[in-house]
Amino acid sequence: MSDRPSALSQFSGANPETLGLFYGFLGVLSFSLTLPATRVAVVDLNPTFVGLGRGVIAGVMAAIALYATRQPLPSRRQWRSLAIVALGVVLGFPLLSAWAMQQLPAAHGAVVLGLLPLATAIAGVLRTGDRPSLGFWLASVIGSATVVGFGLWAGGGHLETAHLILFASVIAAAMGYAEGGRLAKTLGGWQVISWALVLAAPLEIIPTAIAIAQHGLAASPTAWIGFAYVCCISQFVGFFAWYHGLAIGGVARVGQVQLLQPFLTILASALLLGEAITPVTLGAASLVIASVALGRRATVQKVAS
Repeated sequence: MSDRPSALSQFSGANPETLGLFYGFLGVLSFSLTLPATRVAVVDLNPTFVGLGRGVIAGVMAAIALYATRQPLPSRRQWRSLAIVALGVVLGFPLLSAWAMQQLPAAHGAVVLGLLPLATAIAGVLRTGDRPSLGFWLASVIGSATVVGFGLWAGGGHLETAHLILFASVIAAAMGYAEGGRLAKTLGGWQVISWALVLAAPLEIIPTAIAIAQHGLAASPTAWIGFAYVCCISQFVGFFAWYHGLAIGGVARVGQVQLLQPFLTILASALLLGEAITPVTLGAASLVIASVALGRRATVQKVAS
């Protein structure tokens, strides 16, 4: 039997930042269909139901997972952090993005979400104390500017009120990501999103029930598939890898992987919907990938937890 280590064992022995980027990419890959799925869902379903109902469904799954694995209750200090996570990624981002997607194409949403990596890095500095170098910030700004510029070009240069709503969702998500990444170091990645979902569920049940009573649940199968995706993947399973990556690789650095999300969404649209990928798209994606690579090489001084 050979003593040569397997590819899996070699990967497991990689440094934390490399592993963090890998898990972060898995999370971003999961999130890349969130806006298109939401856009499909709100065509027939009420945005409040989509934005908050996804948290209720995911909260039930989270409660089952926590109970089945006999997870201990978080400490009082951890509950305070979980409240920030819940406000950001369980309540704020889903509801605001659902409202925005009722008025915007998913491609336009990618314009504003292009600012999410930079916002996450800033939130990471505020919440974790990490100190990225000037080179990191330059790479981040270049990548963010490329994504936003591409989105504006693709959308004909138009910005609407819905874009501002989506911008507010970016701020909410960035704070939830940074706080969750910090908390995952002690609580665990999947436990963070699970407890946050359970914490937020009581606040979501009544508005969700009212939305159902007022607007009903009549919708096409496509709308329900979109809703199922944001419930199971966007709001729950995707966060397992995402928070784990942020915890071991650092919020600022791993957060930059989000720069790839708009282009992953475009690729998924091409594969699933037959949309064309233009040379401009490929060029912008290449520049973004280069900025992520530069950010990976730049120094980020971490503060011990």
